[in-house]
Amino acid sequence: MSTLAYAVRDSSTMLRRNLRRMQRYPSMTLLLIGMPVVLLLLFVYVFGGTIGAGLGGSSGGRAEYANYITPGILLITIASVAQGTAISVAMDMTEGIIARFRTMAIFRPSVLTGHVLGSMIQAMLAVAVVTGAALLVGFRPTATPVEWLAAIGVVAAITFAVVWFSVACGLVSKSVETASNMPMPLILLPFLGSGFVPTDSMPEAVRWFADYQPFTPVMETLRGLLLGSGIGNSGWLALGWSAAIALVSYLWARKLYSRDPAR
Repeated sequence: MSTLAYAVRDSSTMLRRNLRRMQRYPSMTLLLIGMPVVLLLLFVYVFGGTIGAGLGGSSGGRAEYANYITPGILLITIASVAQGTAISVAMDMTEGIIARFRTMAIFRPSVLTGHVLGSMIQAMLAVAVVTGAALLVGFRPTATPVEWLAAIGVVAAITFAVVWFSVACGLVSKSVETASNMPMPLILLPFLGSGFVPTDSMPEAVRWFADYQPFTPVMETLRGLLLGSGIGNSGWLALGWSAAIALVSYLWARKLYSRDPAR
């Protein structure tokens, strides 16, 4: 059997392992989906009438705000899944299963590949559910089928990058508790970007950070694709940030996973 065949076989086995873990702990998946949905309901129904009126647009009020914040809520969903990924990886590292895998005749990167693929599937399912919830509260995209496919591609790209980052966080953490806290800043980035209000309403220093942090071009790209407002150069910036984060995180995770197991 070729090396590629071994890699595919072992990666598939590790993917099944992670999918079964998701089935065994459905409360984790529900929590990862529930928090973004609660935030969506909170912002649309509590703050949406006031903030949405300030955004202008033809629909105004809550409907306008539901359209505006949905990309930010989707990024929070992805960040929440990343937190769960870091916890799962840290559990493997601290419970000794990784040490056992090291002694077995398996394709070593397949362990991390299983985590990444499993988290990608979980994230895309979560994004689909949260998008459905957004549609129920007033989100009204005008995207064509091609624009929908492009938006899904952007979501997949940033998810892939964030998941690899969370894998590295899980590997570097000394405990599960530490791993659960390390990806937390990712959840704050949509708030410190264009996720909930336009950046031009922020103080200058905060606006500078909001304009140049990684999640803002992703949210602007999704907003432009789904609502037909145009994306400018945000699309290239979103893909560039996704590629850079994925590459750095992958190299970091590979180095951590290949190091001496004595922690």
